[in-house]
Amino acid sequence: MNSSSPYRSRALRRTAVGAAAVVTAGALGLGSLASPAVAVVGAGGAAPAAVAKADPFQRRLDGLVADGGGPGALAAVRGADGRTRTYTSGVADLRTGAEVPVDGQVRIGSNTKSFVAVVVLQLVAERKVELDASLDTYLPGLVRGEGIDGRRITVRQVLQHTSGLPDYTDFLELSSATQYFEPRELLDAALAHKADFAPGTGWKYSNTGYVLAGLIVQRITGRPLGEVVTTRVIDRIGLRHTYFPAPGETGVRERHPHGYFVATPGGPPVDVTEMDPSWAWAAGAIVSTNTDLNRFFSALLAGELMPAAQLAQMRTTVPAEYLGPGARYGLGLASTPLSCGGASWGHGGSIPGYITRGGVTEGGRAVSIAMTTVVSPDVKPRVAAAVDEALCR
Repeated sequence: MNSSSPYRSRALRRTAVGAAAVVTAGALGLGSLASPAVAVVGAGGAAPAAVAKADPFQRRLDGLVADGGGPGALAAVRGADGRTRTYTSGVADLRTGAEVPVDGQVRIGSNTKSFVAVVVLQLVAERKVELDASLDTYLPGLVRGEGIDGRRITVRQVLQHTSGLPDYTDFLELSSATQYFEPRELLDAALAHKADFAPGTGWKYSNTGYVLAGLIVQRITGRPLGEVVTTRVIDRIGLRHTYFPAPGETGVRERHPHGYFVATPGGPPVDVTEMDPSWAWAAGAIVSTNTDLNRFFSALLAGELMPAAQLAQMRTTVPAEYLGPGARYGLGLASTPLSCGGASWGHGGSIPGYITRGGVTEGGRAVSIAMTTVVSPDVKPRVAAAVDEALCR
């Protein structure tokens, strides 16, 4: 899903440049970084080089890297037959030239929203939350500001980005990449600004809504959001390489490619792998892998995470053309039309250092692609085109 780039704080850009080690522009020889590797999960190792070169998806991934998409890329593609192929291209570390690890961990950004929305809908199924109840029902008096009143904004609206709440990432001030934030600080950054529109009268991507969804989960369950997501989603469907970072955790736990950020067009890539993702929290903190993301969205679409009635609510969408031509957004889940007909379901995420795009189909196909920076301005639509090709092939 070609979702928006929700982490665009000017302060974050300054922090990334000031806090991370800068790699010289000369080290980013993208034209020579493509290092194709393809393996079939369960097939006992990498495929022969001739097979890798002949694979059209491998060529597509190599092209994304070679044409300025980033130092490295990794992907997992599952066909209708249930077989998964994993791919890598480029390098994981510009300093050492290390290879991209197969199915390595990456920060998945806004895909986190789908995990949080699942928990909310599970609570709806348990009659502990009502989608059309006001925020004040669960967070009394908390949401107030210019044109903002929690008594007039519903749970459904914050999950669907129709609340009109300003996006806190537009205003958040960071002093370092490892700065810790409490969720209330994120909310306060948004509430200091006026509403974008009256609730229910428009659509605009806003990370603030998911901070509120996370706070509702914590209020209802009495447990930290990361713990609830782990118990109700990650452990439930056996995502062995997915986790919600603990407070103060700045690294990536398992094998991973480094993430790079380019603050200005044509500027040097900065290693931003180490960061405290508390500023993303319920809107984008989770770390996962391509195969785990495919498993998550496939299980979600197959009804393994919630009853049919709640899944139907999650898949009830409104137009969201900002995310891409023909895109529609439900409750933490988006649909994108496919060139071969039908649609894919997923989300996508952008966070400094990583972008992830993917989708699953009703027929059982799934794809997830991660890039380790955004260099070329057209990389996102090109990644979206690669997703479409993989699902339609």
